[in-house]
Amino acid sequence: MYLEQFVDYLKNNRKKASNTVEAYERDVKEFTSFVAARGISDVKDVQNTEVVAYLLELKNDGKSAATVNRKLASIRSFYKFLMEKGVVSDDPTNNIKSPRIPRKKLQYLTIEEIDKLLSAPDDSIRGKRDRAILELLYATGIRVTELIEANVDDINLRMGFITCAGEQSKARIIPMGRPARAAMEEYIYDVRGKLLRDNKKDKALFLNYYGQRITRQGLWKILKAYGEKAGLEHRLTPNIIRNSFAVHMIQNGADLKSLQELLGHEDITATQIYLTVTENRIKDVYDKTHPRAK
Repeated sequence: MYLEQFVDYLKNNRKKASNTVEAYERDVKEFTSFVAARGISDVKDVQNTEVVAYLLELKNDGKSAATVNRKLASIRSFYKFLMEKGVVSDDPTNNIKSPRIPRKKLQYLTIEEIDKLLSAPDDSIRGKRDRAILELLYATGIRVTELIEANVDDINLRMGFITCAGEQSKARIIPMGRPARAAMEEYIYDVRGKLLRDNKKDKALFLNYYGQRITRQGLWKILKAYGEKAGLEHRLTPNIIRNSFAVHMIQNGADLKSLQELLGHEDITATQIYLTVTENRIKDVYDKTHPRAK
């Protein structure tokens, strides 16, 4: 009962994306199954020790620190909700520190690699659609979910921006440059109608060959194919293009607060990771040029 209420709260009050809600629900279900196996059938009876035991089991099962962190965050959110509802008076996740996640090397493309990627699509119907997708992703840094859920009405070609609803109803307006506008104009006016087929009322911005909204899996396949065509070293993902957008903005003088708003980060600490690229570049310059650097 409480889990159903929590899921409803995430959907309707917090306006979380469907895949985020599914992850929270799955994590809380797994945790409640764990404590039930230990003889605790009511979430109100869960103590700090049960949460610690669950996290230890995840670690012993070989789960990564990132996975353990995500599951702990889901349980925290669940109990925060229960406290706000007055169901529990104590939060069993209190004083439990999240596992430290080793910092991964940030993957992004150079400007030269971006140029190769954006030049890869041909002038076929599919190629023009794919060029519009690639240009929009790099021009705006939007998330994969935001791209596949975008509707035609979200694009303002005259003014040159896209509106993204984002999570928690926090809409943001993101400008796009001339190349992206040109690619979007060609797609919307010359290509999209041919892809629509009989689905004339479909509002989806990007369509597949069946005239339906492009899927997450379909988008990943498109990016993988063009990454290989452009001869990129790493498998191309939406997040690598998003990282490239952010890194290139920082390298060209964008301030962190503006970048946070463009990326739709709730917390600026999520944006600060892109500063490491600039810091590393400055250190390289220092090491190469200062006479007493070494």
